[in-house]
Amino acid sequence: MPQRLLFGGTILSPTLEGSSYVLKPLEALLIRDGRIAAVGRLSEVEHLVTPDTQRIHLEGRTLLPGFNDAHVHIWKVGQLRTTLLDLRGVKSLEELYRLVEARAKTLKPGEWLWGRGWNEALLAEKAMPSKAALDRLAPHNPVLLTRICAHIHAVNSQALKLAGITPETQVPGGEINFEQGILYETAYGLVFQAMGQPSQAQYEHWIKAGCDYLRSLGITSATDPAVDPPLYAAYRALEARGELPIRVNLLYIRRPDGGSETFPLPEKHRSDWLRCDAVKFFADGGLSGATAAISQPYKTLEPPQYGILRFEEEELLELALEAHRAGFRIGTHAIGDRALDQVLRVYQRLYREAPGPRHRIEHFGLAGPEHLKKARQLGVIAVPQPIFLRELRANYQRYVPDEWFGRCFNLRAMFEAGLTVAFSSDGPVVQQVEPLKGLQAALREPLVEGNQVTLGQALWAYTVGSAIAQGDEANRGSLEVGQWADLVVLEGDLRDPYSLSIYQTMVGGKATP
Repeated sequence: MPQRLLFGGTILSPTLEGSSYVLKPLEALLIRDGRIAAVGRLSEVEHLVTPDTQRIHLEGRTLLPGFNDAHVHIWKVGQLRTTLLDLRGVKSLEELYRLVEARAKTLKPGEWLWGRGWNEALLAEKAMPSKAALDRLAPHNPVLLTRICAHIHAVNSQALKLAGITPETQVPGGEINFEQGILYETAYGLVFQAMGQPSQAQYEHWIKAGCDYLRSLGITSATDPAVDPPLYAAYRALEARGELPIRVNLLYIRRPDGGSETFPLPEKHRSDWLRCDAVKFFADGGLSGATAAISQPYKTLEPPQYGILRFEEEELLELALEAHRAGFRIGTHAIGDRALDQVLRVYQRLYREAPGPRHRIEHFGLAGPEHLKKARQLGVIAVPQPIFLRELRANYQRYVPDEWFGRCFNLRAMFEAGLTVAFSSDGPVVQQVEPLKGLQAALREPLVEGNQVTLGQALWAYTVGSAIAQGDEANRGSLEVGQWADLVVLEGDLRDPYSLSIYQTMVGGKATP
């Protein structure tokens, strides 16, 4: 591929200068062999132009490093777009039940009906789907309806029977409401095991569909934050065939839902397209469904509920220490204050035991001043989701204790505490996976006025911050010589985030419209 010279637009590289997040302006950028060969003034870069260099005039558009989603379930995004019954945006149980009944009529007896995306806070009835209704609507099929957060699931009697779940069934780190047909946290694993492992071909199809969609949104790198051995094999196969449309970082799950089995540490792998050098733990549940572990009772719930801690601290420490000593980065899902307390204590004990890489906390949702201070001291990377401020606002208003509402996903506080912040979407937990939608929420839609961030902070967190979270900031995240030419071109005015749209995405200098 010939050299490509890009000029004639607003070219910006997010940069941290001291404590200031700035957008460093450039006039021109030269691509050679998939990497950035030169940046700077047009007159300087033009000295490196050869006769066959392709000159690309941006026509006033904005050029940035490609967006990097630090926490998005890639294969699940693809699965929901191609296979599952999409229940995101459903406004009532009546509407949900109509969709379930219609899908059931298309299935053979015994075939699983799997849907995803319902949110009781947005339903007119403010209630979860019932086992009795699902039994009536799909009498010949096992049904699994995954809530938006994927921490709560509604099932019918056939699904419970196939999973071997009875009123007496108990599962570590999870809960079961047998009468209602609601599974919390790790209990879902019992049903997933009963469904049977997807084939590698299915996983590959979903991964490619997810990656293609993310690339269309301006995303050039992403982290899939919960990968098991079969899914890892599918990623490796796609990489070997050169079929990954974007660069992927994996967080390898150590403890699958539904049992006490622990996966061994994976084989480390680092290439231009695929990295697996990090592991994943879940410390608690989701805030939008009131399963994150908190020390005060959730609003509107009776009897009082405090969420779920998935691990005893010593068990989490033992598994984390094994990974830490082996040089793996660790990403731990922790949202509630009890979970954050636990994870930060564990991380502190890891670093006392031995030096190691920087670890992450996924979501970091209800961090108070003490959590922010300790995370800064430990060098912890925070991985929040700005789009939650928009899509899950009603849930937080419904469940989060009033005195904690201001700390709920307070992005500004994370930056002001001096944390490294990596933005992400957690798709398909949300319907709007687009970084531009997350940018809008971060800049203009805080839960509490005054908690919004600056444009420089937001773009840095979607590029450089996410690259740091992946342990690969030397190759991606900014417009510097030697970095991959992973770029996004925007239409619109950066001063108005609602005016922005994706014009073009480039990975390794290769463009897609």
